[in-house]
Amino acid sequence: MSRNSALVLLALPLVLAACGTPQQRCIRDNTGEYRAVSRLLAEVEGNLARGYAWGERAVESDRLVQCRRAYTDGDGNVVVYYDPCFVDTVEIVPYRIPIDPAAETRKRDFLAERRAALSGKAAQAVEACKAAYPEDEKT
Repeated sequence: MSRNSALVLLALPLVLAACGTPQQRCIRDNTGEYRAVSRLLAEVEGNLARGYAWGERAVESDRLVQCRRAYTDGDGNVVVYYDPCFVDTVEIVPYRIPIDPAAETRKRDFLAERRAALSGKAAQAVEACKAAYPEDEKT
């Protein structure tokens, strides 16, 4: 990888963080806790509906692939050939996690209360961002 392409890759997160209009960034920055609690609540409600939670684990294994090999023959020519070889791979595999329905219900109730408490603050933040960064409705 060249130095320039490495710099581009390092700058990519900064460019992506700047995505969105000023109003969208303001709303995103000021409603993070509300959105996080909402995501957790949806996950817990899904766990209760299914009767189990989902987890992920990394499973390591070897995989047989064709590896490119090269050598220089006696005349100075580069000879390329392919040879079977094993490479280490890691696959992320979902698995079921048993839940305690009573504990999940308490968690759901807590998150629902927390989201309700945050909803007013989030709505105020959205309105403040819309007032601070008005956008043209036509675009």
